[in-house]
This record gives sequence, structure tokens and C-alpha cells, in this order.
Amino acid sequence: MTSRASTRPVGTVTRGTTNPNRLRRMDRWIAATHGAALRRAEDPVAVDLGYGAAPWTAVELLARLRTVAPLVRVVGVEIEPARVAAAKPYEREGLVFRHGGFEIPGAERPVLVRAANVLRQYDEGEVADVWARICGRLAPGGLLVEGTCDEVGRRHVWVALGVEGARTVTFATRLGSLGRPSDLAERLPKALIHRNVPGEPVHAFLRDFDRAWAAAAPYASYGARQRWMRAVRELRADWPVVDGPARWRQGEVTVAWEALAPRGR
Repeated sequence: MTSRASTRPVGTVTRGTTNPNRLRRMDRWIAATHGAALRRAEDPVAVDLGYGAAPWTAVELLARLRTVAPLVRVVGVEIEPARVAAAKPYEREGLVFRHGGFEIPGAERPVLVRAANVLRQYDEGEVADVWARICGRLAPGGLLVEGTCDEVGRRHVWVALGVEGARTVTFATRLGSLGRPSDLAERLPKALIHRNVPGEPVHAFLRDFDRAWAAAAPYASYGARQRWMRAVRELRADWPVVDGPARWRQGEVTVAWEALAPRGR
């Protein structure tokens, strides 16, 4: 007989803070970069892990992913049973809510797991195990996107991972609200936020990004977007930027994880 302890969801309850449209930048990036994988999948399941006290992010994820993968299904997963009960009235074709945690309940192997603002309360030393647990549930070709954003989604940083581990780090911002790129440091995911100190790669990256931003000041007369794009072009001379102008125009830049990974990892 399976013990009660063995079926208990893995993880702890988060604050549950959420707002409509908070994760639009992450969703937009997922649709652009992972939409083809969702379309190809025989069972295109996406999981919104830790959606919080209200189901808005899961509802929005379904709508956004269906613009690129019409057959996708979304499963909202929450560790707090009361939140699952409150979300049930929002279920519809293609959208269900389940009680669970990092073990990802259900028989499906998701093609996508999105975990936003979930790991901030955990210790840095716990992150690798959580990543490995979730990635172990992914379907072949699946993706885990884990990161942090502010309360209204103006600034967001996330890590993309496959079954082999971390691949990239993406910085995304509403350009009109940006003072300098290092403003994004407060939204670094848990794996990086305590590493923004001299001697660590992410600190050097943000320092160089600020310098490129300052050098691109003359482009500000053409707008914040042109300044950002110029700064990223300068930045990629020394850093492995893996995306291009189409994403930069959205206020994004994606860098290979190996370049920013903490020392000693």
C-alpha cells in the first residue's frame, strides 16, 4: 500500500501573489521559441506550476499558447488545496487544475513546465534538486522555464532548461521603465540572485551590460528600443548572446547559461 507520506506533494506553499498579465513576457518568449515543439508533440501538455492564489496565469497561458499550438492543454498545479478548489470554476476545454508540487501530478509527461516566482523562498542549495526533479518529468524535447518577475511583469529574468540541464538565461523588460540593465538584478532567479557579487559571471555580465547601455546613450534619441538593441549588439562581442534582433526588439536578450553559471557549479 502506498503511504500517505509518499503521495504528499513536494514543496512548500508560496505567498501566492499573482496579477493578470504578470507573465506576458515569459509567455511571449515561450510561444516564440517553443511553439514548434508544442505543435509537433503528440500530447502537447503545458504545466503552470505554482500558479498562486488566483488562476489568471494558467488561463492566460492557455490562450497565448493556443495562438501557436492550437491543440495544447494546460494543467495548473498548486500545492495549496484551497487554491485548487478556488480555481476549479475556471476549468474549461484544455484547462484543468490539480493539487500537487514539484513531482508534477498526473500521468502525462509535459512538453512545457512554467514555474514563475516559485523558488524565491527556497535556499539556493535546493534549486538544482528541484530543477532535476521537474526536468525528469519532461517529455522528450520538453522545456522547463523557471524565473522571477516583479508584481506587474515589467522586469523578468528566467532560466530555460531541458532534460540535460540549464540552457539559457533570458532578461526581459518594459524598456520605457528601465533605468539601466542592472535594474534587472533584483529579479534574477534563485540560482543567480545571490551571485550578483564581484567575481561571479552574472555580476560581470550586468556590469558590462550597463557599460554598453551607457555607450549607447546617443541612440536614446531614437527611443529606448533602439538604445537597447545597440547595447545588446555591443554586449555580444564578449558574451554568448544566442538570440537576435527580433527578440531584442521585444526588450529581451538571451545568453547561454554556461556564461552566467555560478562559480564552482
